[in-house]
Amino acid sequence: MWAFAVAQVLLTLPTSFAQLGYGSGVAFQVFYGIVGCWACYMISWLYMEYRIRKEREGHNFKNHIIQWFEVLDGLLGSRWKWVGLTFNCTYCLFGAVIQLIACASNTFLINDHINKREWTYIFGAVSMLTIFIPSFKNYRIWSFFGLIMITYTAWYMTIASIIYGQTSGVTHNGPVSRVLYFTGATNILYTFGSHAVTVEIMHAMYKPSKFKYVFLLATLYVFTLTIPSAVAVYWAFGDTLLTHANALSLLPRSAARDVAVVLMLIHQFITVGFAVTPLYIMWEKMLGVHRSSRAWVVRALCRAPVMVPIWFFAIAFPFFGPINSMVGALLVTFTVYIIPCVAHMAFYRSAASRQSSVEKPPRFLPSWTAVYGGNIVLCVWILVVGLGFGGWASVTNFIKQIETFGIFAECYQCPVKSVHSVANVSYHT
Repeated sequence: MWAFAVAQVLLTLPTSFAQLGYGSGVAFQVFYGIVGCWACYMISWLYMEYRIRKEREGHNFKNHIIQWFEVLDGLLGSRWKWVGLTFNCTYCLFGAVIQLIACASNTFLINDHINKREWTYIFGAVSMLTIFIPSFKNYRIWSFFGLIMITYTAWYMTIASIIYGQTSGVTHNGPVSRVLYFTGATNILYTFGSHAVTVEIMHAMYKPSKFKYVFLLATLYVFTLTIPSAVAVYWAFGDTLLTHANALSLLPRSAARDVAVVLMLIHQFITVGFAVTPLYIMWEKMLGVHRSSRAWVVRALCRAPVMVPIWFFAIAFPFFGPINSMVGALLVTFTVYIIPCVAHMAFYRSAASRQSSVEKPPRFLPSWTAVYGGNIVLCVWILVVGLGFGGWASVTNFIKQIETFGIFAECYQCPVKSVHSVANVSYHT
């Protein structure tokens, strides 16, 4: 999961530090890492409640992949199902869009003879191959390789920034405005809000009840990648990052940098499939072929239309970086944080539900009152800071990208010399 979350956000976090400053950058990473673990805990708690109840009723999930909207439907009813389904589908769709944009952005660093929009055409077509990957069980080995890829890239960014040193005249003025401050904070919120596919990943595990511990350890490991790399790159390049959302574009080209770019490209292509797989499964269920005995190739072909809107949005809004913050503010806030916490409180509101719960409050919050208190505080914070201030800042910044570069931009944030059909390209973000 964390390989999916950090795949391309790793490259935009230095820009978040330029928007926030050192102190706020580190503080928001730690804070949202903790908040993300808590929200994931709520999701895993409800998943285990749903699965154990269904298994006691005689249901067999051997040929059926449980999804978040089914958990909400089974525990709280159809209204919750449709709310969860709407937000989850939209988030997964734009999660795949972001990864597709990242593929084009990184490939351009190696080969700028083709502009980013054309690279998006190519990767959108190649991404159609993901329709043939059945489920998350088939991503296990790739998740392991993905971890190696992001580890190499993060430490390359850290070490290279230190070796090359600070650029001439570097400045560190962040935060420079409220819009950029909350845009940066929301990008970090997005970084630690990868739980749109939590249920599908838990279902692919041999021991899904252990997922919450795995997620916590993974978060601690991610801190060792994201904080040093973001601090080092910001130290080296400072406010220049405000106009370069992809941190790798600032590091001098070398064999080591090209390896990092290629590894991230492979990883981001894999995470396109990782993000779109829940949509494939939902689409199969809508068409009634998910548990069908038909040939697998028939089910795969039924998935093909799902990639079309993803391809379209990636071409229309290629704003590497700003789109992360907007998705974080408008979708991650509800999908990952608010809905799971409110659903947990709604389901366990009765004494009978709390008494029969498959899981009890954790040792560090040994009462149901404390658990409810944690959920309420989290929801209020996310509503006010994440959705409120973050939504305002991210949408404002996103609109500015449209005004500056236009929809269907040929080459977002490319050097002027690399753009042949556009005479004047602004770097401003």
